[in-house]
Amino acid sequence: MIDYIEKTEEIRQFTQQHVKQSRYEHSQRVAQMCARLCRQYGLDARKGYLAGIAHDMCKDFSDKELFALVEKDGLEITDFELKKPSLLHGRAAAVLLKEKFEVFDPEILEAVAFHTSGMLGMCDLTKCLFLADKIEPGRPQSTDEYRAGLLALSLNEMLVSVLEENYNYIIGKGYTVYPGTKAMIDYYRGK
Repeated sequence: MIDYIEKTEEIRQFTQQHVKQSRYEHSQRVAQMCARLCRQYGLDARKGYLAGIAHDMCKDFSDKELFALVEKDGLEITDFELKKPSLLHGRAAAVLLKEKFEVFDPEILEAVAFHTSGMLGMCDLTKCLFLADKIEPGRPQSTDEYRAGLLALSLNEMLVSVLEENYNYIIGKGYTVYPGTKAMIDYYRGK
């Protein structure tokens, strides 16, 4: 059983020491938003806060450090990730949570590992962290009205809305979309 107060404080301190100030402030907002989403959708807000404060703790690590951590998670590193190693920061953070902080909760680890890309069949905590990262109040599009509209939706409806918005933004900018994003939109639209 996790002592959430103590463990979250350890992770918060580590995050504050290992990322730039603006990213730390983002992590605090994500943690608060994730906890709020967890409360709204009947999940443990303590788990949401912990996942939120941890999600970007490896974001400012070097590519070498990211690869060294990620090779321990047993998952394939895709060509897309090889071309942009910074995408591995969530998976690296999940490994670090296990190794350094002894967090073994599979929902927290999944949420942190896949907060950037999402995944088919993700647990509700992963959905909450994915969404919190995209809609926290520091994001340019995340006005009070924007968030109020999303928060009026079911969790899956909000997920589909944010996935579609993100997908259309990336396509509109001419960037390459994370592989599997369209399939994920179709999957959750059908739920």
